[in-house]
Parts: sequence; C-alpha cells; structure tokens
Amino acid sequence: MQIIAGYEIEFNCPRPTPMLLVLSVHPSRLPDLSTPHRIQFDPPVAARNYEDGFGNICTRIIAPPGRLRVFNRFQIGDAGLPDIVSPDATQTPVEHLDDATLVYLLGSRYCDTDRLSDFAWAEFGHTETGWARVQAICDFVHDRIVFDYMKADNTRTAFGGFTDRTGVCRDFAHLAVTLCRCMNIPARYCTGYLGDIGVPKDPAAMDFSAWFEALLGGRWYTFDARHNEPRIGRILMGRGRDATDVAISTSFGQSELVGFRVITEQVAE
Repeated sequence: MQIIAGYEIEFNCPRPTPMLLVLSVHPSRLPDLSTPHRIQFDPPVAARNYEDGFGNICTRIIAPPGRLRVFNRFQIGDAGLPDIVSPDATQTPVEHLDDATLVYLLGSRYCDTDRLSDFAWAEFGHTETGWARVQAICDFVHDRIVFDYMKADNTRTAFGGFTDRTGVCRDFAHLAVTLCRCMNIPARYCTGYLGDIGVPKDPAAMDFSAWFEALLGGRWYTFDARHNEPRIGRILMGRGRDATDVAISTSFGQSELVGFRVITEQVAE
C-alpha cells in the first residue's frame, strides 16, 4: 500500500535563530520512499543534515527574521500489516543486555524513573515477565490517562502524566516507557506519522504521533499505550530516550510556532 504524508509548519523569529529539526523519515524507511523526500523552506535557507547518536536524521538551519515556512510532501510504500504481536516474547535479564541498550533502562528528561519505581514494582511485580508485562503496562497507561489535545503540556513528565491523568500521545508514551524501564525492560520513545488507516477517521486535526518500542527476546517491538491496539501504516521519524531527543524543532533562541499542519493518508487503490 502507498501513503501520502507530509507537513507544513511555520515559525516566526525576531532575529536569526539557529534551529535543529527532526522532520525526516527514519533512515530505516528511506528505501520505502516512492517519491523524493525533501524538506523545503520558504524563504529558502541553507540546511545541513547529520545522523545523531540514536540513528535519526537531523537538519540544522538558521531561521531568518520573520516567518519561515517548513514543508514537505512525499509518498511512501508500506506493507499494510498491523504491528507485530508476539505473546511469547521473553524478557532479557539486565546482565545479558548489550552495553548500548542500557541507556534505555535509565531515567531521562521526561522519564523520571526514580519517582515511579516503587509504584511500578508494587503494581506490576506480580505479572508474568516479557510480553505480558509490557502489555499490562500499556493497559494501565491506556486506562490511566485521558487523551485531551487541550491539556497538552510540553513540560509534563511521566510522573506528571501519572498524577494529572490527562495529556496527549507523548504523555502515554512517556509513562509507558518509564514504567517499562522501572521493571528492567529497555524501552525507547518513537515519533512519526500514524494516519487513520484501518480505523474510523478521527475528526480532530492530524498531528505527528508518539509510541514506544520495548526490547523483548532480543528484538524491538512496537507498543502504543494511547491506542492500545495494533495499527497499520506507522512511518517512523525518530527514536530516542524521550521527546527531547526527537523534538520536531529545537530553537537556540526565540521562536514562535505560528502554523502547523500534518497529513497522512492512504492512497486510493
């Protein structure tokens, strides 16, 4: 199946402002592109890409004073299969994890494991290890947090989502990632496109989506505590410890987001 995806984002800066953008599809999805994938700017600006320590494509620019429009539209192929479900996937003991994976057991900016560890062990310590434990965490988070765009807060941590019991997709992901790490299950935050493919159309405006991956049985599996069901047509953009590592934009100076539109649609057969 083919998917049309893209975005149009506008910033307003009072002066030249260095910016870091994570708006490219992940390198693992580049072979699936059916059309060119080019981040474009109006007015034109110089841009340079590099690959960060998590394997994401990052773009460096200097935004000019005034409004800057950043946009892209591309077509990408997808297998059209739902997220893999593997109930027999096992948990790897910490002492057998490779060194590079250990970072996904540690606390991070939005995943405050120190504040949730005691709760996690009391709540999930009796559950079967492996897939069943991650699914129990997803079930808990799905029931704990009420999705509400109007309650978005870019300073809310996992503990904040736990106590506020409201938020957006990133809050679901942060809380689930944190609880997994508390239970010694490596977990990493993911962001990308997730359209209403194979499910009823959401009347709300399209946005980028957040989910997470957990390491079980030596491979990473996709989990989504917000939707809590296998979905079709995810297009990965970035992975990291939490939303800090894959923020769509990081400004090194003053900037204002003044326009935002995302599209993800299945191409009609």
